[in-house]
Amino acid sequence: MQDLKQTLLDQCYGKDLEQRRHWYSPAAEAYYQVRPRYPQAVIDQVTQIARLSADSSLLEVGCGPAIATPAFAAIGSRMVCVEPNPDFYRLAQQTCEPYPNVELQNCSFEEWTLERHAFDAVLAASSFHWIPPEVGYPKAAAALRPDGHLILLWNKELQPSYQVYQQLLPVYQDWAPSLNRTYEDSATQAAILDQLGQMAIESGCFQNLAGGHIEVHVIYSVDQYLQLLSTYSPHLQLEPEQKQGLFAGLRRVLEQQGDTIQLSFVSAFHVAQPVG
Repeated sequence: MQDLKQTLLDQCYGKDLEQRRHWYSPAAEAYYQVRPRYPQAVIDQVTQIARLSADSSLLEVGCGPAIATPAFAAIGSRMVCVEPNPDFYRLAQQTCEPYPNVELQNCSFEEWTLERHAFDAVLAASSFHWIPPEVGYPKAAAALRPDGHLILLWNKELQPSYQVYQQLLPVYQDWAPSLNRTYEDSATQAAILDQLGQMAIESGCFQNLAGGHIEVHVIYSVDQYLQLLSTYSPHLQLEPEQKQGLFAGLRRVLEQQGDTIQLSFVSAFHVAQPVG
């Protein structure tokens, strides 16, 4: 757990607010186009656990370009969605245009004016790890009604089979050895996500944690996969020449095997209630 917390501090909430606000801007369009949506089975489970209905009110923290938002807006619930990145905010406006029950605010959760005990659920879809925990958990708990729920959704990074991973490894070693990390099978991905959920309990602000996960298999074109990689933080940090060389090398290896690539990832949810 300590390693995970240190990684989050180094790569996510440890950055200053302005860095975080514009972090995904270079890849905003690609993020919206190729990041996977959340499986309906996950949406259905959290909707049931949190007892969401058209009468519910939701606060979404860091909605991004509205990857998860439409699935909850379709329930008919009132939604207030905060997103600090201006490019994501613009995309979210377009995505949520069919939903008059969604209010978008272009600000960070840290800057958002707290509406105390106003929401039945606080939703964060692959975003809560970007907020300092000493801010995020207490503020989320304060925004919830006593019988409300914190809903955390996660899609782990999409990855190819271990065989393809081994074939791509030399390209990473040549161009970006810092990205040469250990392969994560589905059990490892699920364990990491479970640790993220447990952090809500460790904050002292939440209790009664429920969770689950499923393994998802998808097929991307080579172009889509390279677009996807460009949205992940480690690749966003690469220098332009380094990124160009890496992606050209990855493309050569991948296209030797065809125009598409099979990928898998773990999608998970955690639902918890405020203490007291």
